[in-house]
Amino acid sequence: MTRTADRPAQGEALSRAVWDVLAQQGLEKLTVRAVAAAAGCTTGLVMHRFPNRRALLLHARELLHEKSRARVDALEADAASPREALRAVLHRGLATDPETVTDSVVWVGFLAAAVSDDELIAMHRRHNRSWRERVERLVATAAPEWPRERVEPVALGLIAMAEGVAAFAAADPSHYPAAEQERMLDAALTSYGLGISGDFVERLGQRVEV
Repeated sequence: MTRTADRPAQGEALSRAVWDVLAQQGLEKLTVRAVAAAAGCTTGLVMHRFPNRRALLLHARELLHEKSRARVDALEADAASPREALRAVLHRGLATDPETVTDSVVWVGFLAAAVSDDELIAMHRRHNRSWRERVERLVATAAPEWPRERVEPVALGLIAMAEGVAAFAAADPSHYPAAEQERMLDAALTSYGLGISGDFVERLGQRVEV
């Protein structure tokens, strides 16, 4: 990357480098030097945009949110019914393939890093609340006859299940294979009366590496 490159291209290249470091080396290795090496540029160029590691963390947390939001927006748009949309979005929150395993590991890492950082924890909470609002909306759409006081705890229960199993799977994938995570998700949906047809589940399962 050269200094004569246009600023938007530089910004995109640095963002890709930030994510590459996260995905390949982990949150603890996210440093200005590591990003510069991944981007093929000088540390000075990285520091012009991200003056310190904290700035990198804030940017990386925003990247995680935007990446996840784009994926679930697409899943919602492609779903044939409200219940299929709910399942597809929750399924994206599991750790069933290398990409979602990385997302889960990064998310847990951010939670740990945010505990002692007011700005980072505020961003973390804001994005997590956005996720909860999405799932609540999907539950309400999938079960339009339900009162609000039922929608909220069901949505929270589904989120807790999906994020909990994703964290376990990211740390111990052999005991939480993709197929088992899917069975847990479908059991949870069915227990709340939000189950969907087996045909859709089978089609989705064919795209998941067990």
